[in-house]
Amino acid sequence: MGRVRLYMSMSLDGFISGPDDGPEQPLGVRGGRLFNWLDHRLEPGPSGQVYVEALDTGAVITGRRTFELAGRWNGDHHDQVPILVLTHEIPDDDPPGSARYVTDAAEAATLARAGAGERDVMVHGAGAAQALLRAGLLDELEIHLVPVLLGEGRRLFDHLGPDHVELRLTRTLHAPDVTHLRYAVEGRPARPIRR
Repeated sequence: MGRVRLYMSMSLDGFISGPDDGPEQPLGVRGGRLFNWLDHRLEPGPSGQVYVEALDTGAVITGRRTFELAGRWNGDHHDQVPILVLTHEIPDDDPPGSARYVTDAAEAATLARAGAGERDVMVHGAGAAQALLRAGLLDELEIHLVPVLLGEGRRLFDHLGPDHVELRLTRTLHAPDVTHLRYAVEGRPARPIRR
């Protein structure tokens, strides 16, 4: 069975988009800088390797906000793989293509793993990543660390909560405009039971 892995570009100060992100500018002001490394995705080298690995995933879990800001990927993130959209409330309209709305992180992970088969599951979005981490269902984080300080915007782990999450660095790939870091989620200390 494949791993559930977050793929996220992030500034050195922890932002995944610039300020004022929305339908008119999905990455916010200056947020597009976080994805300049994709200009090298078709070239041999670290960024090309990471891109190929990402497209070899068998399913996608995303937060609804990310899904909407990405134009719903027109119903196909890549290769018609299943797209599980985590949302607090199921909208009345059906999502396009291979997408499906779910309200529970565990259900999203179960469906994504089943749809991916032996391949890995790609996770997009801060909300989805945090929900999966809180549920203990995120296996790895692939952070594309970009050497820029955005100063403001949307942070990746702003609403994760107070729990301690232990990570282990398993891979580092350096490129001129990004460092690709892969971390295994090692575990979290058990919460004391309150009576």
